[in-house]
Order: sequence, then C-alpha cells, then structure tokens
Amino acid sequence: MANLLNVDVAIERILEQINPLDVEIIPLVEALGRVLAEDVIAEINLPPFANSAMDGFAVRADDVIQATQDQRVTLNVVMDIPAGVMPQGAISAGQCARIMTGAPVPEGADAVVPVEDTSIAWEDWEAGSYMQTVDVFKSATTGAAIRPVGENIKAGQKVLSTNAVLRPQDLGLLASLGHGRVAVQRQPRVVIISSGDELIGVDETLLPGKIRDVNSYTLRALVTKYGGVPIVLPPAKDEMKDVRRLFDEAVSQNPDMIISSAGASVGAADYIQAVVKEKGEINFWRINLRPGKPLAFGNVAGIPFFGLPGNPVSAMVTFEVLVCPALLKQANLPITWETTTAIVGQTLTSDGRRSYLRVKLSQSDDGMLIATLTGIQSSGALLSMVEADGLLIIPDGVTEVAKGTKLAVRLL
Repeated sequence: MANLLNVDVAIERILEQINPLDVEIIPLVEALGRVLAEDVIAEINLPPFANSAMDGFAVRADDVIQATQDQRVTLNVVMDIPAGVMPQGAISAGQCARIMTGAPVPEGADAVVPVEDTSIAWEDWEAGSYMQTVDVFKSATTGAAIRPVGENIKAGQKVLSTNAVLRPQDLGLLASLGHGRVAVQRQPRVVIISSGDELIGVDETLLPGKIRDVNSYTLRALVTKYGGVPIVLPPAKDEMKDVRRLFDEAVSQNPDMIISSAGASVGAADYIQAVVKEKGEINFWRINLRPGKPLAFGNVAGIPFFGLPGNPVSAMVTFEVLVCPALLKQANLPITWETTTAIVGQTLTSDGRRSYLRVKLSQSDDGMLIATLTGIQSSGALLSMVEADGLLIIPDGVTEVAKGTKLAVRLL
C-alpha cells in the first residue's frame, strides 16, 4: 500500500487549506447550536434588585425572630406589592407588606415570611382580600426567602466564553442580560452537487438502469449535522458542458465549500475532475482507506472542493472521515467525535487499507462491548449503515483480525 496516502496525513493536508469563517450578528432566537464568537460579560446584576423568593409577607426579621405557634406576632399590613411594581414607601417596626414571588422587597424589610407560616388562608391570599393585620407564627432570620442583588450574576462577570456552542439555557441567560442579538461564528455554506445519467429524483419512477439520487439526501443531512448550511443543486448529465454549467452555478452560490459525488459511471467522475482542473486545482489522492479509496480534494475558484465517491456508503464514510474535520474547522467547532473500544465478535479480514466496517454493538455478560458486522460491507449497501451503531476501525497494514481483538469504534 506504499502508493496510498495515509488517512491521518490526508486530514492534515486538508486542514492546512481550511480556515475558520468570519463572524456574524444574528437574532437570539436563531442562535441555538451556533458557536459563540466572543466572551459575554454581564453589564448588570441579576437579579437587579432584591426580590421575594415566594409569596408571603415582607417583614423586619427583628419583629418576628421570637414568633412561634404559641407566641404569634401580629403585624400591620401597610402595602401590597405585586410582581413588576416598585414599592411605595418603607416598612417600619411592627409593619409588613403583602408581597408576591419576584416582587421587589421594600425598604426596611429584610426577610419574607411565607404565606403558610401566617394566619392568612391560601384562598384569602389568592383572592387578594384586603388585609389590615397578619399573625406570624414562625420565626424568620435576616435574608430569609429574599434573592439579593447579584445573587445569580454580578455585573462584570464573564458568563459565556468564546467558542461555546449555544444551548437553550444559554439563550435564556443571554435574554436575561438583554442580548437580543449575538455574535456567532458564521455557518459554512456547502453546495452539494452530483452528476450521472443514471441518477433520478426521489419521486420519479424507477426505470431499468436508473438509480435514485441518494447522496444528495445523506450528504445534506451530514452537512447539517456538523454545523453547515447545505445547498443542493440538481444533478448534471454525463456531458462536459452540463458538468461545467453545474460548477458555474455552484460557484455563483458563494459557498464556503463544494462537495460532489459522482454517479456510478466512469464518465461522471472524469468530467468532474476535468472541470475542477479547469476552474481551480485538484490533488487526486489514492487514500489508504476502505471504503472510499478515491477522493479528490482541491479548490474551485478558491473554494475548497471535495470529490467523493458515488457509492452511498463510500460517500458517507469519506465524509465522516475526511470532510467532517474540514467542516468543523470552518465552523470553529471542536474537531472531535465520539469513539469507544469494542471486542471483535468474529474473525475479520482486510486488504491492508485502514478499514471502517459497519458494526452493531452489544454488551457481554462482563460489561464489554461486542462489535458484530451489520452484514454485507458493500459500498452500496446503505442498509448496513442504517443498522450500524458505529464504524469499527481496522488499522493500516492489518489484513486479519482475530475474534476477541479490541479495536476502536467511531460511534454514529
């Protein structure tokens, strides 16, 4: 296999040609899953004012410190404070304020007594009945049931870091700080093209000699999975003129990457290589990889270009192994994927190329993972990918793997 390029070397060469994209400002509602492009520093305290943690009565702790069931303390109710309304006036000795959860604590009060620790019945509380006095029968200490200023976040505090992948809770935090728009890494725009006279649309009648254009769907989904925005163009025919037109249309989309998958015919791949060389440059590698040995990488009008095999499984595997790192780097996402170790459940053979075999994982009685082939490993057997939990990796130069051997599995 001396003429074949090592997979890791191929990835290194690809990544040398790939740069992270620039930054864009987007509405917060569109930011889920996006990569934050700058640190977020809180400009305000949260909460911005001391507020009640529950429905009850804002009191002076000194007034109720001795309150018990047998020695109740009677306080005068001098104001009613609903959420969203600033209190008018202060609490003096012997006084209290009816207060709702989240409402600002009035001046003079330093504790909140829950409704259930008073003489007020819940039905009266909920009805909002006017109250002149209330009996408190449980003591409260200073700060009880009060959320102080800055308890959650203090002004000047860094709350999110550059390169964080924004989650639902992050969006809520940004909203609480008043960030209606957010700076994020721009998502790679990826044009997906294909060619081949044998390709037909998914809704067309399957005639003899024809196959449906599967790769446009799997590659679209993979681009989305890894943070890109797919742009799928209709397939070209096996004609130089039509393939050239397709590439012109791809470039006109102003993409950050172009991915092609050739049809099953030799002509489709030949035309794609020829047009790419016309409009850019190509390094056609014979990679030490199975499935998917042939892969073209280069550029079209300065745009990174990947030419993937036409067989559905080969297209998916080469995307996972070689395109995925480039897409993640463009999106400024961590270049990582989930792997595990499993015991091979059967004797396996290989031709010496690094092989990615589709396997089902099960657990042995002693807790070890067992990897078993999903069936036929043909490059066109897409069902074997559907049934797979991961790709078992047979290292370079290995031609036989004994049952019971431990190998890495890249999880799907």
